[in-house]
Amino acid sequence: MRRSFPDLLAGGIFVLIGGLFVVGSLGYDRGTPLRMGPGYFPLLIGAVVVVLGLAIVVKGLIAADDITFGPVPWRAVLLILSAVVFFGVFVRRLGFVPTSMVTAMLATLAARRVRPLAALAVSAGLTVAATLIFVVGLQLRVPLWGW
Repeated sequence: MRRSFPDLLAGGIFVLIGGLFVVGSLGYDRGTPLRMGPGYFPLLIGAVVVVLGLAIVVKGLIAADDITFGPVPWRAVLLILSAVVFFGVFVRRLGFVPTSMVTAMLATLAARRVRPLAALAVSAGLTVAATLIFVVGLQLRVPLWGW
């Protein structure tokens, strides 16, 4: 029987992360489905992630494909991590719009085939969309501009 190692690994990671959410949510009041407590939603999402992870593990156990990992795209990993850290550190200092723009630019440049002008256009579009969704629609209380 051939097994798919990437599916087994990905499914195991899903089960681990979902299980951590389930365990972490047990310390909060779960409430009822009509009056959800703070632990209800993480418990539900954690359980769904565990079920999805188990489905991926089962698929990996019965898969006939022999898929191997390729090289790790370190540039993309570094740029994505940098984007997340940049947003977390600078959103209060610089404001939502410039921080979102730089974050989207870093994340877009993680792709190898993206040209700088296309990355700038995608970043601008994502910044406008994120501002409309989070600041205007959801009324997230963050400064738009840091100055």
